[in-house]
Amino acid sequence: MSEPRRAYRTDLTDAQWELIKPVLTAWRNERTAAGLKIRPPKHTLREIVNTILYVNRTGVQWDLLPHDLPPATSVFYYYSLWIKDGTTKRIHDLLRAEVRSRAGRAREPTAAVMDSQSVKSSFSAGSETVGTDGGKKVKGRKRHIIADTMGLLLAVIVTAANIHDRHGGQVLLDDVHDAHPTVVKTWADGAYGGLRSRGVCLDIKLEITTKGLATCGFTPLTQRWKSERTFGWLSRSRRLAQDVEATTHSSEAQIYWTMTGLMLRRATGTSAITTYRTGTQTGIPTSI
Repeated sequence: MSEPRRAYRTDLTDAQWELIKPVLTAWRNERTAAGLKIRPPKHTLREIVNTILYVNRTGVQWDLLPHDLPPATSVFYYYSLWIKDGTTKRIHDLLRAEVRSRAGRAREPTAAVMDSQSVKSSFSAGSETVGTDGGKKVKGRKRHIIADTMGLLLAVIVTAANIHDRHGGQVLLDDVHDAHPTVVKTWADGAYGGLRSRGVCLDIKLEITTKGLATCGFTPLTQRWKSERTFGWLSRSRRLAQDVEATTHSSEAQIYWTMTGLMLRRATGTSAITTYRTGTQTGIPTSI
C-alpha cells in the first residue's frame, strides 16, 4: 500500500466526510444492486469529492490536476454522472437542511430571496449559452439564484446573460414551489415585478423592495442584501470568478459544489484555513 498523500486545504475532514458518506455509499450500492458491471473502484469516493472540491476552489483545469490526485478522466466521469442523476443536488440539499437545523432553524425555509449575477464567460462556453447583459455591459452568462434568509441556495439556473431576470425568476419560483412548498414569501428587486401574478398562482408572496427615489448612494436593503452575501460566498471559488464551463449544467454544478464546501465547514465548525494551519489532516483513508 502506498503512503497516504499530503492533504490539501480543500480536503474533507473526517467529520465532513461522515456527513455525505451515507449518500455516496447508497449511490454506489444502488449501482451495484442494479447489476451494472462495474470494475472494482481504483479511487475512493472520498478522493473523488476531494478532487472536485480542489478544482472548484482553485479553478485549475481538469487536465492540469496535481499528479497525486486521481486522474481527470476518472474524476470528471463521476462529476458528470452526479450532475445527470441528481447526486450533486442531493448532497447539497442534505447539507442545507443540516446547517439550518444546527442553527436552530426549521429544516425547510418559509421565506427566500431572489437575484441574479452576470459574469463573463470563456472561449469554452457554447455560443448558444452566451449573451450580453445590456444593463451591466457583461458578455457571458447569468446566474439566477433563490436562497433562504441564511443565504443558503434553494435553486439556481444559469442562462445566457441577455436572458431577462423575469424569465429566470419564473423558473426559480416554479422550482421552489415544487421542491420547497413551505416557502410562502420571496423578496426581489424591481426586475421581478412582472412575476407577482405568478407568485399568486403558486401561493408565494413576491415582495419587491427598492431603496426609493429619495435615497442616494449605496444603501443595503435588509432582506435583499442576503442574496449579495451569497454571491460573495460564490466569488471565493476561483472556478466561479469567470464562467469557464462548457455547459450551463456544469456551471450550476460548480455553484452547488461551492455551497457544499461552505456548508460542510459550517456544519462541522471547521474551515479550510484552520484545518490547513493546524495540520489535523494527516492522511487519506482507503475505504469508500
